[in-house]
Amino acid sequence: MTQTLPPGALDDPSLPVPRGLASLMRPELPSLTEEIIAEIRRNIPEYARPLDGPYGQTLRATVERHLAAFVDQIADPTTVRESHEEACRRLGQLEAHEGRSLDCLQAAFRISGQVAWRRIMKAAPRFDVSAAVMSGLADTVFAYMDRLAALALDGYVQAKQSPVAIVDERRRRLLRLVLEGASASKAAIRDLAEAAGWKVPDEVVLVATQPSARYVRATLDGDVLVDFESATPHLLLPGPLTPGRLAMLKAALPDHRAAVGLTVPLARAADSLRWARQALALARRGVIDDGPLTLCEDHLVTLWLLSDIPLIEQLARRRLAVMNDLTPAQYERLVETLRVWLVTRGTAAEMAEQLHVHPQTVRYRMRQLERTLGEHLQDPETRFGIEVVLRAMHLRQRATGT
Repeated sequence: MTQTLPPGALDDPSLPVPRGLASLMRPELPSLTEEIIAEIRRNIPEYARPLDGPYGQTLRATVERHLAAFVDQIADPTTVRESHEEACRRLGQLEAHEGRSLDCLQAAFRISGQVAWRRIMKAAPRFDVSAAVMSGLADTVFAYMDRLAALALDGYVQAKQSPVAIVDERRRRLLRLVLEGASASKAAIRDLAEAAGWKVPDEVVLVATQPSARYVRATLDGDVLVDFESATPHLLLPGPLTPGRLAMLKAALPDHRAAVGLTVPLARAADSLRWARQALALARRGVIDDGPLTLCEDHLVTLWLLSDIPLIEQLARRRLAVMNDLTPAQYERLVETLRVWLVTRGTAAEMAEQLHVHPQTVRYRMRQLERTLGEHLQDPETRFGIEVVLRAMHLRQRATGT
């Protein structure tokens, strides 16, 4: 049904688009926002991220702001929109700072304009909008989207040419220098840190992320050093890992797996990164299952046991040599039973529950182990070596599936 508007609401020959249209548009904005967001996420993979994360929140806020600014422009063409235009430039700067091209943002503007115009075409018949007004409105919509795209391009170009880009490069060089460890002079680090506006800390924590990972720059603290141009992206956090820093990391890397190394003196930064990368590799292989963010401090024994697999194999060959005469099936059963016993020191019933066998079977296997290993299990040092080997072999089995 065609709705009746106040006389003259859509008649203002002095304006290409009558001000009265603003009152018709505002009620449409909430649902239009949802439609635009859905279309952007469907067509642009880079923006198809969880809506409750930083990227989703930024996308929603951006669409809402641009739609509201457009309607405000219709309501009062003389409105000063400097803050809105600056926000649009910052979008372009953000794309540059995160190392992306401007293609995704430009495509998002284009999709937004198309969706908005479809909504206008659908709603216009309800208000008996004339062809002349529709023509003026079409020109206004697409001129507005072109303006947004131009502002974003300005911001993108400025970011690429600004001192911020220079400082970012200095900080990447600084991070590489820090990771050289003892071979890097303290004076060189101090001089480059001063040029990069970075306070040299006593302690650091390194974070490793998966290849091709991206981060939300706006959520990172200003003193975090970042190198995402590397084939193995990583970050440096000055000082110890606090709950606040941990929350920041989760917000900055919402869609990517990462591992956090240990807090170490600045000169040992490379160790922290090495441990983080080892933990990340184990997490990606399913040995460690902590979700998207792994803390090395929670898996020190696992990292140690799997740090040198060939050495573990040599240790196993020596510690378990007396079992070489067993068949592969016997060997596998007895080794697993021995591992459970060394780890739990439980009763036959308790061990049987873990091994999924009858308690009598456990007792039989333990008698075999006594006959096979005998005095080896009585010597504390030998017993410790056997336990280390069995734990490492169990972890390696989880890592390789063999």
